Amino acid sequence: MQRIYCRWWYRCMSPEVLSIDGAMDEGGGQIVRMAVALSAITGKAVEISRIRAKRSVPGLAGQHCAAVQAVGRMCHAQVTGCEKGSTRISFFPDDIRKADITLDIGTAGSIPLVLQAWLPVALRTGGAITVTGGTEVQYSPTIDYLEQVFLPVLRRSGAVITVEIFSRGYYPRGGGRVRVLVDPSVLLPITLDTTAEPGEGHGRQEVRTRCGICSCSSNLPDHVAERQARRAMEILCPDPGKNCTLRIDRISGVSTGSSCTVWMGAKGGSALGERGVPAETVGEQAAQELIRAIGSPGLADVHLSDQLLLYLALHGGTFTTSAVTAHARAMCRLLGSFGYGISCTRTGMVTFSA
Repeated sequence: MQRIYCRWWYRCMSPEVLSIDGAMDEGGGQIVRMAVALSAITGKAVEISRIRAKRSVPGLAGQHCAAVQAVGRMCHAQVTGCEKGSTRISFFPDDIRKADITLDIGTAGSIPLVLQAWLPVALRTGGAITVTGGTEVQYSPTIDYLEQVFLPVLRRSGAVITVEIFSRGYYPRGGGRVRVLVDPSVLLPITLDTTAEPGEGHGRQEVRTRCGICSCSSNLPDHVAERQARRAMEILCPDPGKNCTLRIDRISGVSTGSSCTVWMGAKGGSALGERGVPAETVGEQAAQELIRAIGSPGLADVHLSDQLLLYLALHGGTFTTSAVTAHARAMCRLLGSFGYGISCTRTGMVTFSA
């Protein structure tokens, strides 16, 4: 305990605290999540101000607090200001150590976004986390997108990650529960497997022959998830015998809702069920989002591209996508604040490298 206290005291008294503007570029919660992850990894203390200042409701929400707590517990950080509505936090990390963490977001806040902050830190020492909240919510990757599109890229680079989904959580009640276990992993440079992805100029037939569909529901009749899946399959995999994996997941829980996630290689699409919206429409929306991604240049969809930039900076590599999003611009600026450079070139498609 004395060693931890002394290190924390030294860092608190040191003038070398990195100041981060939480309102830069798109000004979202991503800046908070990735800033504390980078703080833990580099050992640099940070102060983040003007958190989500551009949002209609500024400051930290439950899922942002949970992300900070998840990272903080991995490195025994001293944290101030981590509470709902706060627009400023300070984060003083100590050494990263293996831990088994349990967190309840308390709302339908996004579990995948909490995992985004925790995962690059946990890969250093190994660890486990169990999070309760939302598995499929608006403005966030679904847990199936995380498992089927994002994590395969890290696994190909050497990450050892296991995901268990115990229950699904939908807005507004949440209550989904996910456990993730990570082994200590030294990642190779980030690349995308071009043999498993369409790239620019490939046609819809590629989608038909190599795609995945996961249709889920909670506390709804069985036919809802089945109809979502059927419509997505009619669009993506209409030919019998084609290689299209299908999973239908029906789990009872505290919340009611449905979702459909589809993917092919490093591109994906998803849609959430809504009251009054036919199940077939949900499946079609997810499929059409994937088709648009497949028709765009580059090997990664833009959402995956945003998520890979931190790993690209830490481990090197290269990948292509179709556009530079506001999230990507914010991430590149944040990485630069910690001394990491990302190269971005545009020649019909966008190439990120480090």
